[in-house]
Amino acid sequence: MRKLKLIWDFRGPEALKTAEHHVIHLKEYSERQSNNVYAIDHEVINEVHVIAFMIIDEEDKIYFRDSLKPHRGEWIES
Repeated sequence: MRKLKLIWDFRGPEALKTAEHHVIHLKEYSERQSNNVYAIDHEVINEVHVIAFMIIDEEDKIYFRDSLKPHRGEWIES
């Protein structure tokens, strides 16, 4: 089954702190759900662009998309 990486982009001098804080809220949210969540973390793209991300099952994409409003997504082959 394919997995989907939901991505939130943060830009600017405070991007890292904002992404780290967003990850906290994503983890809190996922603890309240019964859906499979495989990873929640952040990734530094460069000094002014950081992403927060969540990896989920393809079958849960609409639920998470509608409730969390990610900026974009990428398919991950497993």
